[in-house]
Amino acid sequence: MDSQNLLSGILLTILAIIAAVVIIGLIIVIALYFLDRKQKQHSILRNFPILGRIRYLTEKIGPELRQYLFDDDNKGRPFSREEFLHVVLPGKYLGSVIGFGSKRNFEEAGFFVRNAVFTKQVDEMKVDQSSPVHTQKYVIDSDDLFSRKEHTEAVEAKPWLLTDDNAVVLGPNCREPFHVKGMFGQSAMSYGALGKNAVTALSTGIGQVPGSWMNTGEGGVSPHHLAGGADLIAQIGSGIFGFRTEDGEFSFEKLKEKAAIPQIKAFELKLAQGAKTRGGHVEGDKVTPEIAEIRGVEVGKTINSPNRFRQFSDFPSLFDFIEQIREAGGLPVGIKIVIGSPEDAEELARYMAQSGKGPDFISIDGAEGGTGATFQDLADSVGLPLFTSLPLLQDALVKYGVRDRVKIIASGKIITSDKAAITLGLGADLINIARGFMMSVGCIMAQKCHTNECPAGVATTDPKLQNGLIVDEKKYRVSNYILNLREGLFRVAAAAGVDSPTKLTKEHIVYKDDVGRVYTIDELRTK
Repeated sequence: MDSQNLLSGILLTILAIIAAVVIIGLIIVIALYFLDRKQKQHSILRNFPILGRIRYLTEKIGPELRQYLFDDDNKGRPFSREEFLHVVLPGKYLGSVIGFGSKRNFEEAGFFVRNAVFTKQVDEMKVDQSSPVHTQKYVIDSDDLFSRKEHTEAVEAKPWLLTDDNAVVLGPNCREPFHVKGMFGQSAMSYGALGKNAVTALSTGIGQVPGSWMNTGEGGVSPHHLAGGADLIAQIGSGIFGFRTEDGEFSFEKLKEKAAIPQIKAFELKLAQGAKTRGGHVEGDKVTPEIAEIRGVEVGKTINSPNRFRQFSDFPSLFDFIEQIREAGGLPVGIKIVIGSPEDAEELARYMAQSGKGPDFISIDGAEGGTGATFQDLADSVGLPLFTSLPLLQDALVKYGVRDRVKIIASGKIITSDKAAITLGLGADLINIARGFMMSVGCIMAQKCHTNECPAGVATTDPKLQNGLIVDEKKYRVSNYILNLREGLFRVAAAAGVDSPTKLTKEHIVYKDDVGRVYTIDELRTK
């Protein structure tokens, strides 16, 4: 009897709770109904209060629904789900083997690597494997519908480095040239655009696999860039953050201080970036006291760099400034550009030939490149995509006889080794990657980089959100991603019949249009 009374009491309590929830819910709905009827900002809510709320809720979660449920594996933008997995899985499991077949749509137009009839054997490849990399990878124990168990395992991985005779040398005539034996590096990403945990994980992960490099971005050299021991290219933007006096003028003394840091191997002047051919932009709520001190700006104040440097305004003054920096620092000096026309490439190459001066390397970014914050009109329509602009630069430098004086580092949505091979064939010497590295430390492409609300703790300076990114775990994913890229690039080079990725040229690349016609790069350029 007591048990029956207890059961009845529990049921009555549950019913009472349900009734209370329903009543409270009805009160909220009725209140919202009348509030929306009276408000004057949204016509949909005024005319259809309840349905309007549902519409706005659906619209709010629409990006997540499309990303995970409705877009197919190859249709997401700016990167598809398939491309995203090509970064995340190798970073986590140190492997990139697939089954059954490619998901690429082979009926669409695109570039392909021309395979050799007689490919290279693995033991014929010119590769330096003398210094194994100590890393960690995940191993799956079980993978059921509602549970997944895996553990980490320490492994010794091959480094897949270029041999000394194939190393890419930036600034061979500088006092301290930069010898590069890995063909992938991190493209410019500033501390401030990324949080300290993300920058530290990237620095440490890159530092664990010697041969690659990290570009600091225009926000200056931070302790977090230095923390992992990675080789650094120190970028100088139009705001000259980290290289400025108190009154905002360029300081050669600060440049010399940076050049004396052993990890800094080169300087890069950022004239433009693919997603924003203008100065950088950082929202004020990202500007912490530490970031303000590094950059020499005010705490909490939005930063908009000038559209261009005030130190030069044409090629003669730019090249003179490069000479001054090279002489003061003793390190290679490059420029980062976006090309908008054949005339731009011609003018640069022509003046290099006429003056005998110029940069030691050119970082060319395609219009499809990413950024922490920009404007839609610049991102969508200003500048040319990489696979269009890179051949323009390559041809112009060859035409004027200056190609042997300068190295080309290319960037623009290159996150896999096959795309890297095509990029090298079109004229690049090295590859810069930004968003691929972001994904390797946890980026889920939420596209909230400009809001300081990155849910993965990558593109944010909010301490609470950054807390989710564990440096000691993510650093290995960065290392594994690099190692997988390097191995894949050698694999593609072998398939193309060359013993080193440095020997990939335009003869190894073809273009197939949407009706099956095939063109060499020279034919495509004259078509």
